[in-house]
Amino acid sequence: MIASAATHSFKFRIWQGVLASLLALTLAGCSTTAGKDRTVTGSIPKLSKPVDEMTATELSDAAASLGKAYDANPKDRDVGVNYANVLRMSGRNGQALAVMQQVAIANPDDRGVLAAYGKAQAAAGQLNDALSTIERAQTPDRPDWRLVSAQGAILDQLGRASEARAKYHDALDIQPNEPSILSNLGMSYVLTSDLKTAETYLRSAVSQPTADSRVRQNLALVVGLQGRFPEAEQIARRELSQQQADANVAYLRAMISQQNSWQKLASSESKNTVN
Repeated sequence: MIASAATHSFKFRIWQGVLASLLALTLAGCSTTAGKDRTVTGSIPKLSKPVDEMTATELSDAAASLGKAYDANPKDRDVGVNYANVLRMSGRNGQALAVMQQVAIANPDDRGVLAAYGKAQAAAGQLNDALSTIERAQTPDRPDWRLVSAQGAILDQLGRASEARAKYHDALDIQPNEPSILSNLGMSYVLTSDLKTAETYLRSAVSQPTADSRVRQNLALVVGLQGRFPEAEQIARRELSQQQADANVAYLRAMISQQNSWQKLASSESKNTVN
């Protein structure tokens, strides 16, 4: 099937609005500790909450604290990985990648370091390198579902949707009903304009007891893109502070302001497809 250049151009703009949710959600668990991105105890500065739940001010303070520890010992595995996580969550992707390059040189065979390095590469747009690094971090006899799902997210960014979805299903075989995997599978269908299928997977994701606000925001986006903005806003405001909810709704409004363009995209694909 061949779509017009204009169709691909608009789809890329929608891509940009989706990728942050897709990749961040997938890779959040690929840290040095189980679960969310948390710093470890010991010589590393302690943080009050998981990195992916921090405000901009908290991230700035954490970056300053971890930066001093990293300057004192740039080869330290845990300091480097956690510092890179904070930098990445702050949008400082180039610096996060530079930090992880140094940590990876000092710890070339460490799976946790390789996973974090791949995460930094993906965030910095080095997608093929990220895919290779994460594959090196994986162990075929005991595969980590987070890494399998991360491979899917990177493949999606590379436009290899069928391969990406196969990876998500592989990850679900290892970790059934994991909401982050289901969410990324749903967002994969957003990227090919199949919003109904996307909503099905995202509703399954939010129904899981461990689903977090990021999964619900993805559902809100997909519902809104289908023209059901009041329902999308209700989802976006659920279980969030007023400030967080207002920010999320503002983001949704910005994304869905081109809703007519999204509908034109679907129409354009139908008219410009060659079998």
